[in-house]
Amino acid sequence: MKTEVVIAILLVLAYMIGSVPTSVWVSKWMFGIDIREHGSGNAGATNAFRILGSRAGVGVMIIDMFKGFIAVKLALFTHMLPQSEPFVNLQIFLGLSAVLGHIFPLWADFRGGKGIASLFGMILSIEWGVAVSLVLVFLLMLVITRYVSLSSIAASIAFPLLILSIFSAHAQELSYRLFAIATAFLVVLTHHKNISRLLNGNENKVPLFRKRRMRRE
Repeated sequence: MKTEVVIAILLVLAYMIGSVPTSVWVSKWMFGIDIREHGSGNAGATNAFRILGSRAGVGVMIIDMFKGFIAVKLALFTHMLPQSEPFVNLQIFLGLSAVLGHIFPLWADFRGGKGIASLFGMILSIEWGVAVSLVLVFLLMLVITRYVSLSSIAASIAFPLLILSIFSAHAQELSYRLFAIATAFLVVLTHHKNISRLLNGNENKVPLFRKRRMRRE
């Protein structure tokens, strides 16, 4: 089979993996609701924390991260040399396909989340050292502020800073550096409503270490 055909198949598969609507299924199966009809109306980990509680929120976040992680690993099914520029480029596109699937899920009427957790899983799969650093930034900000949105924004801004400084030796490919910069810009852009609520003091905090009870409707 030609390499181009294999890559096309893998990209479609990555999108389908990303399309698994974790928070939607969890909210329906475990709580009897559609999470998109509550809170911010977003089918992501942030709204899951807010509406379903920390336990369900953590589960949703981990699964959504795994979607991005496994999508990137699909690059191993090609004959490309690992860590080569074409290989890294394919990893980025596979990860982005999964993130696109999360935002516009095939299995949930194309109404998904913002893709932050899947994006993180993608980074973890490509460069675990950067990912661990971003987790520390995210968790520190979350514990201090209890704002998932602000924590996501802080971690996204830290991403290109880490790539261009501490982890520069592991990011020789121009596409990876551009991806890091574009990620920070897009995360801030997609969180413009959250930023507005943060500035106005209207952003909701997540119930850390507290289970949110939901009545079945």
